[in-house]
Amino acid sequence: MQVRTVGALLLCSLAASAAADAPTTLAANTGGAVAAEETAAASPVSKPTVHLFPVTSRSRSVAYKGPVYVKTASGEVIPYVAGVSTGTAASVSATGGAAPTGATTPTTPSSTTPVTPIPGELTNGDGMTTATGPVLRPELLVPGSNARFVEGLAAAPMNAPAAVQEIIWSGNEVIGLPYIYGGGHGSFISPGYDCSGTVSFALHGAGLLSAPEDSSEFETWGSHGAGRWVAVFSNPGHAYMTVAGLRLDTSAADDPSNLQGPRWRPLRTNNAGFKVRHPLGL
Repeated sequence: MQVRTVGALLLCSLAASAAADAPTTLAANTGGAVAAEETAAASPVSKPTVHLFPVTSRSRSVAYKGPVYVKTASGEVIPYVAGVSTGTAASVSATGGAAPTGATTPTTPSSTTPVTPIPGELTNGDGMTTATGPVLRPELLVPGSNARFVEGLAAAPMNAPAAVQEIIWSGNEVIGLPYIYGGGHGSFISPGYDCSGTVSFALHGAGLLSAPEDSSEFETWGSHGAGRWVAVFSNPGHAYMTVAGLRLDTSAADDPSNLQGPRWRPLRTNNAGFKVRHPLGL
């Protein structure tokens, strides 16, 4: 992870439901392929709509019981077994790299393949009180196009672009750290993070952000509306993001776990009061 510092400490509040002056309407689906040249007998061709991941949901369940894989440092994709480790978590470093797309045949782990287990503190509500900053996590993968919740972390979909996978894996590095007002703004590396600091760290890990943004700055960041894979919600008091169907947020709003600090959470029932932006192309 490349560390960059900025001069001023930027602050944002924890309240996820802080309303702006007026609710912002989420962007409608746009795009579609150009119709082929019509002949005299051809019927009008409607343009297909580009699918966007949902950004709201009435369900608060994030349960997943399907297969989970992990990408090793050598690029192997192997079955992931929770609680099994042939290595230990290290201090933060760069994550990402090319990721599998489509069907991948996993291999059997060898004795030299480091597989880091998910620490228990991610699900007990106390946070990583002994951590001094972001921690490497297993680069989890699941089949298909939807991100999945796996014991406190997010597993990236195999069919997602590499940048989307890197956002997810980078976001995992701060999961469980405490909420710190202004954390992640003076430097990307911090013992804890606030709302926009969390979003900034995840985007930075995918090479999409060179310096931290506060929640107000995210109101004009990137492209307008919800993207194909990613949506960033912000107002002057709070920011959070959704990635391939999961929400990365420091607020426990609409999350039955009520765990605090940076966490992967269910989608909210609505996002009223927030402007929505997305990284160009995602």
